[in-house]
Amino acid sequence: MRRVTLFVNGTSRSGKVVAVYGTLADLLSVASSKLGIRASALYNGKGGLIDDIALIRDDDVLYVSEGDSFIDPQVDGRIADVTSGANTDWLTLNIGGRCFTTTRTTLVSKEPDSMLAHMFQDRGGSLITSALSQTRQQPSKGYSSCSHLPCFLSPSELWGNKQDPRGAYLIDRSPEYFEPILNYLRHGQLIVNEGINLLGVLEEARFFGIEQLAEQLEVSIKNSQPPEDHSPISRKEFVRFLLATPTKSELRCQGLNFSGADLSRLDLRYINFKMANLSRCNLTHANLCCANLERADLSGANLEGANLQGVKMLCSNAEGASLRGCNFEDPSGLKANLEGANLKNVDMEGSQMTGINLRVATLKNAKLKNCNLRGATLAGTDLENCDLSGCDLQEANLRGSNVKGAIFEEMLTPLHMSQSVR
Repeated sequence: MRRVTLFVNGTSRSGKVVAVYGTLADLLSVASSKLGIRASALYNGKGGLIDDIALIRDDDVLYVSEGDSFIDPQVDGRIADVTSGANTDWLTLNIGGRCFTTTRTTLVSKEPDSMLAHMFQDRGGSLITSALSQTRQQPSKGYSSCSHLPCFLSPSELWGNKQDPRGAYLIDRSPEYFEPILNYLRHGQLIVNEGINLLGVLEEARFFGIEQLAEQLEVSIKNSQPPEDHSPISRKEFVRFLLATPTKSELRCQGLNFSGADLSRLDLRYINFKMANLSRCNLTHANLCCANLERADLSGANLEGANLQGVKMLCSNAEGASLRGCNFEDPSGLKANLEGANLKNVDMEGSQMTGINLRVATLKNAKLKNCNLRGATLAGTDLENCDLSGCDLQEANLRGSNVKGAIFEEMLTPLHMSQSVR
């Protein structure tokens, strides 16, 4: 019976003496079990690939690979034999072509849960391979314990557990961003040279799983950014914007702050003001035909005489606004939609609102005196204490509306009981 000593490819530590029997596949299976790796190839001491078990002699020293090329364990003296007694705490990393010499203690002690710590924590000969074998034994659907990489994409599989001719471990990352990380592991301080993008360092910290450093970098990045400018857009700025935009282009002004701006008499047709702040704006005689004001803040705004044909004001807030003499009536049949809008205390006296949709809107204490509301949808609308005197409500739908305290004096057409159920 023959026996051989097996080492992980590129090392001469923690060898295992095993018996040779059966086929080459049987020997590889034994090697996988003894060394904790997925053995797929055998090499002799000179790097020759063994493809037949008959080529193996008694007391041979063989090197087991997971599929990578042969790595001489004695290159440059950086990985010593088990009998040499050399100090193996020092090691070299080749990061994107630039070498960094450090100690295993530096990589392991500061952030013991990081990828680097798991890659180099084993004091046997097999560094990355040992971390890989531990990771593979942990079934997980999310991320491996050694990094933020998916469990099926280990460091060894990313970089092939390779070493350059000098024995430095090859890691395909940016040396520029890695240097601040290594210094942090050395002395615990975040020091970044001028001209280095903190976002790049943050990405590397996240990649290597160095959470405390990532948190520090996030704070530094946030503090280095200029404060956001939330000041309102002026008329001059907006007019310049309008003039620079083709008339047929859709203008998107969602969420912008126009608070208190003078936008009177401007052509604002088809502009998207969804969720914009238009509170206390001067919009008198502005053309807002088919504009989108959904969920916009129009509280206290002045829209007297504005053209609101086909406007969309769903769930907008126009409390206390003035809409006197506005035109919501589109001759082409396109109806203005103010469904669910907050119109408390609004002044809409004398407005043209034929066919307007005010379903479930709030018009409490509103002034709708002398308004044209023919065919309007007021179902479920809160009209409490609303002044509807002189209004034309012919064929208007008031079913389910709250008309408590509402004023219906001098109506142009009779209001039938069938139109309102409250």
